[in-house]
Amino acid sequence: MLSNIAFYGALETGLIYGLVAFGIYLSFRVLDFPDLTVDGSFPLGAAVAAMLIIAGWNPWLATGAAILAGMAAGAVTALLNVKLKILNLLASILTMIALYSINLRIMGRPNVALLMEDTVLTPWYNLGLEYHQVSVLLFTLVIGATLFLLWRFMKSEIGLAMRATGANARMARAQGIATGGMIILGVAVSNGLVGLAGALFAQSQGAADVTMGVGVIVIGLASLIGGEAVITPTSVFRALLACVVGAIIYRLAIAFALNADVLGLKAQDLNLITAVLVTLAIVLPGARVSLMNKFKRRKA
Repeated sequence: MLSNIAFYGALETGLIYGLVAFGIYLSFRVLDFPDLTVDGSFPLGAAVAAMLIIAGWNPWLATGAAILAGMAAGAVTALLNVKLKILNLLASILTMIALYSINLRIMGRPNVALLMEDTVLTPWYNLGLEYHQVSVLLFTLVIGATLFLLWRFMKSEIGLAMRATGANARMARAQGIATGGMIILGVAVSNGLVGLAGALFAQSQGAADVTMGVGVIVIGLASLIGGEAVITPTSVFRALLACVVGAIIYRLAIAFALNADVLGLKAQDLNLITAVLVTLAIVLPGARVSLMNKFKRRKA
């Protein structure tokens, strides 16, 4: 069984990775744009927020700057693809590699501590809640507001144009939609959400590290695919909700696996657990449909 601290810690991290899953949903599902920039924009958001907080900025303003930095990184990837005609996957890899050096430049060293600094969480500690419950409450509000805003955006005229671009770019262009602009905007917003996640993660963990983005794309995909296996994404709202649910389930599954003594798993097995969970999330829905079809044929 999980302790209270481990349970709330899994919820906290799951909510943060829900923002990453939102970003990956926009790029992978809406735009059909495989984007690995997130492995660089996650620590970019953390680095920008951390350095601005240390410089005396208001934590919320620093977090807003992290979102803009993430959007700029995403826009660079999209511009490489749209304007220079570089393959989208390769463009994202180039940006991701460049961001490693940029993040080191921003921080001036591999990691920066925030343990003695005020963060977005600091005022919430006066509510009388347990220390580990504060971040869960705040991040729930943040992800709820983000989900609502994304849902409204995807139902707007621009959002519909973006969805049309991902579904059929040639048809969208025939309808007068500037598909290049939609790709740039969509990938920028996607990485802005990842930058927000990185900023919140750094403030909740008390540090920003240049390597903290390694594997974020896999975690986001695991959350997205796992959530879609639980909640069928028949609408935009359900798809966004699936991102959050998938991220929380993923982190709880990781926490249970690492805390179950009978399994004998340790922290170094995290990537193995992730690979198994993603495989199950991909295979199980198809296996379930296959079994249901066999059952129907037998009844017939």
